[in-house]
Amino acid sequence: MIQTSRIPSFISKLINIVAMVLLVSSAANATWNDAWETRNKVSINTSEITESVSNALIPVRLHSGNFDFSTANIDGSDLRVIASDDKTELKFFLESFDATNELAVLWVQIPQISSANKDAGFWIYSGNAEAKSSSSPAVFSDKNVMLRLSFNEKNILTDSAQQQAVTGSPVLEKAGLIGSSARLEKTPLVATIKSPIDANQGFTWSAWIKPSAIPQSSTLLSFGQLLLKLEGDALNLSVGAAQIKGGQLSPSIWHHVALSIAGGNAKLYLNGKETATGQLSVSALSGAMQMGVGFTGEIDEVELLDVGKSASWVKLTNSGHGVEGKLLTFSSEEAEEEGGESYFGILFNSLTVDAEIVIGILAVMFLISAWVMYSKAMLIIKTDKDNAEFLKLFQNSTSQTLLNLDAGVNLPNSTLLELYKAGVSEIRKREKAGTKLVLGAASMSAIKASVDAELVRKNQSLNNLMVLLTIAISGGPFLGLLGTVVGVMITFAAIAAAGDVNVNAIAPGIAAALLATVAGLGVAIPALFGYNYLASRIKNITISMQIFVDEFITRSAELLSED
Repeated sequence: MIQTSRIPSFISKLINIVAMVLLVSSAANATWNDAWETRNKVSINTSEITESVSNALIPVRLHSGNFDFSTANIDGSDLRVIASDDKTELKFFLESFDATNELAVLWVQIPQISSANKDAGFWIYSGNAEAKSSSSPAVFSDKNVMLRLSFNEKNILTDSAQQQAVTGSPVLEKAGLIGSSARLEKTPLVATIKSPIDANQGFTWSAWIKPSAIPQSSTLLSFGQLLLKLEGDALNLSVGAAQIKGGQLSPSIWHHVALSIAGGNAKLYLNGKETATGQLSVSALSGAMQMGVGFTGEIDEVELLDVGKSASWVKLTNSGHGVEGKLLTFSSEEAEEEGGESYFGILFNSLTVDAEIVIGILAVMFLISAWVMYSKAMLIIKTDKDNAEFLKLFQNSTSQTLLNLDAGVNLPNSTLLELYKAGVSEIRKREKAGTKLVLGAASMSAIKASVDAELVRKNQSLNNLMVLLTIAISGGPFLGLLGTVVGVMITFAAIAAAGDVNVNAIAPGIAAALLATVAGLGVAIPALFGYNYLASRIKNITISMQIFVDEFITRSAELLSED
């Protein structure tokens, strides 16, 4: 506590109370457990939830765009899911964790989700090398769930709910809706339901299906008198002669199909929306339940419940399971504190090794191009300035001073002066002591040839290293494209291997791969502008040198040639 020996007693007490409040407040805001170094906030969008949903089971797809796998153990054993209060541990099951390809799926059980809770969400903790796994399939335990099939890769027909007997010959598809899925080839799945279900009291069936093609007629569900058929592209739910229809399906697209019956009132849902409703009287259901009679395509996340679920539960399932679902929003702790992570931060964090190498090469090319453009621009500016000064001397010279213009002149960057010196040097070689210098046509041709040679050398010097700019212009985009193509290939290969086709898993990798193309264009475009500018200036200097050579040779011939 604060030392208060010289402070009145009531002020001392007040200070100590404030200090204790601050300490308590600080402790209350502490994270769940300091042994875990990293946490990520996951927010739940409750805008479409009109009724409270209890014990909601939500799949969480982790990938390089929303989770830093380098902070977690290689097998994900240190993952913990904590409620939004940052105190209560939530039950979860880690279905898959691939640290190499940076993809994972875990199921989280949320005790209560309501539209009244605008701050609904949870924390995912990681970063404890000593932690043991607390993942448990107990999250799937629900007294109302009679059957649940996720078509796990290890045992494709395992019921994770009440262990009902399931038979069939589906083909495992690794790249399913969530992890793996089952492909049916007109041969149904048959589940033997042990306990009778009074459908009038409550019954719900939910599944994700992806038809390979739209058949004339197939049966998605056959359970006693209850039939759910796909007739053409429309759903048809019937019990005897009574039926309700609604909803249209498309081939090669995942659709969420659900039906719910309570009190004799049946509702049919497609992709989270109610498409049909009506009265259907159903007797007790038990025994064999067939799914996919005559159906060709994929099926995933099948649930059978002995209670009629609400529209909010259906919407939550559709939004949470779907590949384009917007139920969850991810943000790191740093983003929470700093107001959100930038898009470029996400891109750089998602770069593959090949893209990093390509971008590194392009960065070197950019630095070289920038150095060439700067050095050439400085040289051209100095050359133009010195040439202008020497040209004045030349134009103002007389016959007596024409051959002595270089005396005492300090113009180190003047190309005209160098041409002049080359010509005068050839003239001096032909001088003889005591006689007047007179040059014939052959001598003047030789002098001009020497000056022309110097012009070529100066022109080569001016164009030196310009080839590096042309390499950057033509090679930069191709290098960037190479990085993009390889990055896209790696991203899709990782997605296929992990079986997660969620757009949120694909987008960061694709966007990061495109960053290589952007880098290539970022090298090529400045180099293109710089090259054209420098080439134009060098061309002007070359033209000035050619004109000067003609003028110098002409005046020298007038002065020194034979009459």
